[in-house]
Amino acid sequence: MVKEDEEDFEEEEDEDYRLENRGNISTVFSVISSVLSGFVRNWGCFRASEMLNVPSQSFPSAGSQQRVSPAGQNRNKVALKPGHSLLDWIRLTKSGRDLTGLRGRLIEVTEDELKKHNTRNDCWTCIRGMVYNVSAYMDFHPGGEAELMRAAGIDSTDLFDQVHRWVNYESMLKECLVGRMAVKLSPAPQAQTEKTESSHVNGLSAPPPLRLEPLSAPLPAKDHRPRYDWFQTDATVNIVVYTKRKIPSSGCAVVDLQGETLRVEMLLGKMSYLLYWRLSSEVQGRVDVQTAHSVGKVQVCLRKSVKDKWTKVGQPLELHDTFTQCKDRGLFYRECMLVSKTEVTHDTQVLRLQLPPGSRMHVPVGRHVYLKTSVQGTDVVKPYTPVDQTLIPPAQSSAEMGSDIHLMIKIYPDGVLTSHLANLPIGAALSVGGPEGSFTMRVLRDVTHLYMLAAGTGFTPMARLIRLALQDLTSIRKTRLMFFNRQERDILWRSQLDELCAKEERFEVECVLSEPADSWEGRRGRIDACVLQNLLERPENSKCLVCVCGPTGFTELAVQLVRQLDFSEEEIHIFQG
Repeated sequence: MVKEDEEDFEEEEDEDYRLENRGNISTVFSVISSVLSGFVRNWGCFRASEMLNVPSQSFPSAGSQQRVSPAGQNRNKVALKPGHSLLDWIRLTKSGRDLTGLRGRLIEVTEDELKKHNTRNDCWTCIRGMVYNVSAYMDFHPGGEAELMRAAGIDSTDLFDQVHRWVNYESMLKECLVGRMAVKLSPAPQAQTEKTESSHVNGLSAPPPLRLEPLSAPLPAKDHRPRYDWFQTDATVNIVVYTKRKIPSSGCAVVDLQGETLRVEMLLGKMSYLLYWRLSSEVQGRVDVQTAHSVGKVQVCLRKSVKDKWTKVGQPLELHDTFTQCKDRGLFYRECMLVSKTEVTHDTQVLRLQLPPGSRMHVPVGRHVYLKTSVQGTDVVKPYTPVDQTLIPPAQSSAEMGSDIHLMIKIYPDGVLTSHLANLPIGAALSVGGPEGSFTMRVLRDVTHLYMLAAGTGFTPMARLIRLALQDLTSIRKTRLMFFNRQERDILWRSQLDELCAKEERFEVECVLSEPADSWEGRRGRIDACVLQNLLERPENSKCLVCVCGPTGFTELAVQLVRQLDFSEEEIHIFQG
């Protein structure tokens, strides 16, 4: 995992907040993804050429370094030695050095054998039935040796699943693969998907699971399960989804038409409803999506290439017509095109990505997407929270709804992914997965005072939240942003924030600088109890919500201080991507 940015809201704040060695790999316990839930469903998807760290749960997951730890149980990061960045690890894995100690052999590992390899210099661990020698990774692990040694000599799948599931462990540890666990085979259910010749890692097929786990928690009552219908004309095919609940006017449906396949996913709170076909006949490359949010209906219209009658929409593909929790759904990627870069500050840009013609995806407020690209043969994935094109909506928007994604990205000179993004030419392709995230409009219900604490690019989820509050939520009487940065030049969209303050009496912004110039007339210092006590007002008969986003150190301290001011857990939301 790239540690240049730890998450899309990380910023060079100050020595207290800054994460050292941003180019370093994330902790191994940050490198497993619940995409492997799909792996449990079908071991045949385990391929050396593919990245299997598809997210399938909230970001970050419980225990992640990117989530505020409960009861003060912090996951400390360590300062890594020079020459131990992600790029250095990639170079090491490409150097031809034997990282397994087996000289290229792949073996079957018994449980007793695995237990023997439990020391600093001889550390094996099992992940999803595959055994890796992670001894060489010790000095590259930002969580420190002690954290990594928790996995020594054991099946560490559960430890990995507690943290980021979206980082590509398979690609990063490919050269550390020792073999697979020796397991007793169980009769496979008839419905199990057949394996293909490509079901292997470094030529080694993955072991079958001892048992198939349920794909998700028990489904809601049957009456609440969405259903679909379809109808056609001579020129069109229309799929209608009845969600049986009120839905947002946009952001609920994610549609991807790729060649002869159509994928329609409905994001309904924590649940996901999926329709997936290989279409009966050829259609044109664009889709139309209409939403009737008050009755919970979504209609997807396809245009036939040839005017004929279809007997069915198509051949159902894997997981078609399933209703499961979002965290158990493998993330789907589509290839987008970089169409523009706009400078925001000296080191921050807004990248505009255009979805392919057959895709429609409007990322809901507070949700994030994942960028995936290959750097020196290793897939790198990172979450980013989209912003709107501007903080202040233009009179007319040139971008078609659901066709463009704007990402505000800070470029780190030593960052593996962000340096790569900075050098990408216009017209280049990037894979985008998602959307994901736990934020829902429910947390804003009846809120009268909305407070936002942001540091650096932790501003990104706040940008769309500000527009939402001012444009659509009339119950909110006060929206106040407390924006923490190092220097004045680091303040994102400074002129737009000032303009919005002048236009909207319900909006206020307070910028706080930790390294201000002598000419700075605003507030100075870092986040502390005194600053928050002055800014977080609690008028009588008010309902407050405090949203927090920033580097890990900033977020931990901010939440602690807010709690000390007697704000309840229900009054605090930590953006998680």
